[in-house]
Amino acid sequence: MSAESRKNGLRPSPAGSFKTSRRKSLARNWELYLMLAPVIAYFVIFHYLPMYGVQIAFKDYIAPKGVWGSPWVGFKHLERFVSSYYFWRIIWNTISISLYQLALVFPAPILLALMINEVRSRMFKRTVQTVTYAPHFLSTVVTVGMLFIFLHPKTGLVSFILRWLEYPPIYFMTEPSWFKTVYVLSEVWQQAGWGTIIYLAALSSVDPQLHEAAKVDGASRLRRIYHINLPAILPTVMILFILNIGSLLSVGFEKVYLMQNSMNMASSDIIATYVYRTGILGAQYSFSAAVGLLNSVINMMLLLTFNRLSRRVSGSSLW
Repeated sequence: MSAESRKNGLRPSPAGSFKTSRRKSLARNWELYLMLAPVIAYFVIFHYLPMYGVQIAFKDYIAPKGVWGSPWVGFKHLERFVSSYYFWRIIWNTISISLYQLALVFPAPILLALMINEVRSRMFKRTVQTVTYAPHFLSTVVTVGMLFIFLHPKTGLVSFILRWLEYPPIYFMTEPSWFKTVYVLSEVWQQAGWGTIIYLAALSSVDPQLHEAAKVDGASRLRRIYHINLPAILPTVMILFILNIGSLLSVGFEKVYLMQNSMNMASSDIIATYVYRTGILGAQYSFSAAVGLLNSVINMMLLLTFNRLSRRVSGSSLW
């Protein structure tokens, strides 16, 4: 502020003070902004700039004419997808697998983290953490290959156990009724240990004096977990739950595609595999872009809705 402005009792405009504070912040933390620049550039170049191609969802894309030269057709491809024979099967398979995952895969890391947190032996705790974390680092191809080996109806370990218990062999990888269960349970095995990292980090911030005071008051271990540990990780649980809801229709393509075959197609055909089959294999780029866009819009609406509900109910939200 100039001397004349002070003399006249004038104050700097909010916009001017904001620009000044922003410059000072940039000058003071320029190293952090420099480290952040490659990440911002990555998202701008590979996620935001390609979004101009979304317009082919409303066009009949012709490769020689390019994106801009192809004729507009409006909602033709969306109407075709909604009225197609496979629409309800694809939507049902996608939603049912997602809800199945939400019911089993989401709470598994919470329960595992609460149990590991109660273990007093450091050696045993580290062993359990290592064993449960390890499956996360297996590639999807290796994981599906293991499923085919273990669940083989003649030579698989599971079939051997079933024969020992005098049960007939089950064709897990070809029976449509078993596809969702095999997929979700394998996800629990592969992701539960890795997911506990976040919850164990949240549990490490719990003040030990709270547990000591609860012990003095005669609280059992289960009561201490319920009244101390769970409230401590509740904000983290809500944020991860919102993120899971936001990707409700985005079931992992790679694993489903590798497990998919002509005999379990009735249960394994989801939006992602349908888009791949029609868009890449069938060269129907506009149609597959329209289906993928519809999927993304629904996910965004779910994310916004549950984020607002979470903020009102629990006070925790993404923004």
